[in-house]
Formats: sequence, C-alpha cells, structure tokens
Amino acid sequence: MPRGDKSKYTDKQKREAEHIAASYEDRGVPEDEAERRAWATVNKESGGGNKSGGGRGVPDTHVSSEEGGKKGGAASASRPAAARSASARGREGRNTGRASGSGDRDSTQNDSKRDRTWVLILAGRLSGSQAP
Repeated sequence: MPRGDKSKYTDKQKREAEHIAASYEDRGVPEDEAERRAWATVNKESGGGNKSGGGRGVPDTHVSSEEGGKKGGAASASRPAAARSASARGREGRNTGRASGSGDRDSTQNDSKRDRTWVLILAGRLSGSQAP
C-alpha cells in the first residue's frame, strides 16, 4: 500500500476527514495543510484505518474533540459576560436540573394542564361561582 493510500479507511473516517478539512479551510488554512491536519486528527482519534484487521472494533478516543472543547470553554469563561455570545449569556444562570414537581411531564403537557386550569377558573367566574 503506497503512502497516502486511504483504501483502509472506513467511509465514516473519510467523511470525518472531509469535515475536519473543511473546518480548517474555513479558518484560512491552505487546502493541502488542512487535509494533512484532518487525516492526522482522524488517525489520532481512531488509530488509523479501521477497515479490516485485528484493530477493528477498538473504540475511538475523541481526544482532539475533548481538548478543543476544554480550550473553548476555558476561553469563554475567562471573558466577561458582555463579551460572550448571547446564547452563552442566556445559559449562564440556568439550572440544568428538572424543576421541582415536574415529574415526567414535558413542557407541552405542563402547558396543556395550565390551560385547562385557566379554562376552569374562567368558566367558574363567568358562571358566577368563586374560583379556588
């Protein structure tokens, strides 16, 4: 197999390399350098071509993805709130856990329950009876 031959790579690995290369090119890296970096990243995460042989089935590491996420998060956290994106500011004080008493209902179920309650309250007021 000559150097640079990609026949031992799976279709998924090839798609990943294309996506990574496109990302580098969007950031201004020359095409040949972007392709080189992309294949280096695929090799680092998956251990090379996975099409056949004893190494197939070994889980990918995603080391590069995690490293980039940590760097981005640290950079964002070091900036003042005014300098962060609107979406990041929106998430800032949000509680990620469930609201107390929500059970397994999703928001549409909560909305419909609230709507039914208001209908009953308004119907009671219209008919002359007192609302609870």
